[in-house]
Amino acid sequence: MLKTWWLAARPKTLPASISPILLGSALAWSDDGLRLTVLVLALICAMALQIAVNFANDWSDARSGVDTPDRLGPQRIMHSGMATDGQMKLALIVVSLVALLSGLGIVWLSHWSLLVFGLASMLGVFAYSGGPYPLASHGLGEVTVFLFFGLLAVVGTYFAHTQALTLTSFGYAAVAGLISAAIMLVNNLRDIPTDAQANKRTLAVRLGDTATRQLYQWMLIAALVLHLLVSFPIGLWGVIPALLLAPLVVKRFKEVNRLQGRDLNQLLANTAKLELVYCLVTSVILVLPFVE
Repeated sequence: MLKTWWLAARPKTLPASISPILLGSALAWSDDGLRLTVLVLALICAMALQIAVNFANDWSDARSGVDTPDRLGPQRIMHSGMATDGQMKLALIVVSLVALLSGLGIVWLSHWSLLVFGLASMLGVFAYSGGPYPLASHGLGEVTVFLFFGLLAVVGTYFAHTQALTLTSFGYAAVAGLISAAIMLVNNLRDIPTDAQANKRTLAVRLGDTATRQLYQWMLIAALVLHLLVSFPIGLWGVIPALLLAPLVVKRFKEVNRLQGRDLNQLLANTAKLELVYCLVTSVILVLPFVE
């Protein structure tokens, strides 16, 4: 049974939740504001929210008929009969409670205004694929990911550590958000045939195959350019992440132009790794001058 829920949690998507927390914490460290307890709670909260999104998507797509035998993505446990409706709801409640409790811990240690961040995140989980206006079904999935797994994750983490907001934190958050949104775009690119058949009007369905592939490339280019602009104050050190990422981005470009159907799962995983590499390398660059 544990293997079933591990499958439903979609562990390959977890870098999208962990990476921005590490980046926000590194920014706080560079400003002498890192608190380890906040970091641990933020990682738990972010992973719980990501898993909650995956559970909610599994549940809602099975109920709405989006998941069909023609599905190209990872196996869904409800659609495949490995979990019942009631079991999925219970699992969703459990991981949501984990996110809520860890989030309240951060609020207790930091500032009450973080309640706004937390409530917005919980709302985003359920509005993404459920409710009267599912964001993912109306072409807003990438925007939602940019906001919650980019801006909110990085800036919220930085604020939890320092009780401050800076333009720099927003800049790095936007870079992480663009790469996170690119992950979602690949997911929706792969699912264009089945989503269109189920009348799920994702951004990829609206744009079409070719334009979606082009948008993916422009999003990664924008991320690299924005990183260089944000990192300008730290000089040549700031160029290092872009130099390391450039060859990886070129590989992703080749993959998005070549891969089709189920093979796009490879690009999905590689884009998630790209975000993890970016956030890790940038975090190291940010904290190195402050390591004794």
